[in-house]
Amino acid sequence: MTTRWRLAVAYDGTDFSGWATQPGLRTVQGTLEEWIRQVLRLPDPVQVVCAGRTDAGVHARGQVIHVDLPTDAPVDTLERRLRRVLPPDVVIHDVRPAPAGFDARFAAIWRRYVYRLNDGAAPMDPLLRGHIVRARRPLDVDAMNDAAPLLIGLKDFAPFCRRHDGATTIRTLLELRAERDERGDIACTVRADAFCHSMVRSLMGAMTAIGTGKRDRAWLAEVMTSSGRHPEVEVMPARGLCLEEVGYPPEAELAARVVQARAKREVDEL
Repeated sequence: MTTRWRLAVAYDGTDFSGWATQPGLRTVQGTLEEWIRQVLRLPDPVQVVCAGRTDAGVHARGQVIHVDLPTDAPVDTLERRLRRVLPPDVVIHDVRPAPAGFDARFAAIWRRYVYRLNDGAAPMDPLLRGHIVRARRPLDVDAMNDAAPLLIGLKDFAPFCRRHDGATTIRTLLELRAERDERGDIACTVRADAFCHSMVRSLMGAMTAIGTGKRDRAWLAEVMTSSGRHPEVEVMPARGLCLEEVGYPPEAELAARVVQARAKREVDEL
């Protein structure tokens, strides 16, 4: 018998080849699965499931995962033991029994990312060079926020996604805004029910083009009419992107959410 556990994870994606396990490459999933197996001395491999797969170089403060472990495994010491052995660029913040019906991926109702930019309003902090992207020109935050509503809502984000056979590009974008922090750097918050591959970094490419004055709202409206990946939309560097938070419904609604999300995915993949 197994028991499902929920873990909160943070990592610096700089030296990882993304989340998903890939033969011969260092990945977050592969690192966690190997160390969980080792510290619990399990004879068989384990599989961890995350709320949102991140690309190579993308960071996470609020990643959520679940893992099914033998009921008799000494999981009460797992958090402490993992903190001792995991490499310094990945940290476990919390280990707890998952509530009934919980699935890190399918129970999630939104994911919130933040993309960080420096446009020269303040000197680039060298300590943040792996987590912030230097814009080529000064950015007009008001222009970016003025254009953002064109992207909010249930829409086909094919112009901003790398298409995969059988996968939908329709998503609900819940929030998109840019704001300067106390240093003068720009933080762009992007929240949606789910994201396609490269979608957030492509959205940031479009928003940055508008912020520099290279493009305008009319251009963005035209981009949204494209039926496929738009060639004028730049995919921004991975290092500026961080998964900050994942939202879930109340515990009583978890199982229903999983059923709903799984059914929708099966229809999308037909």
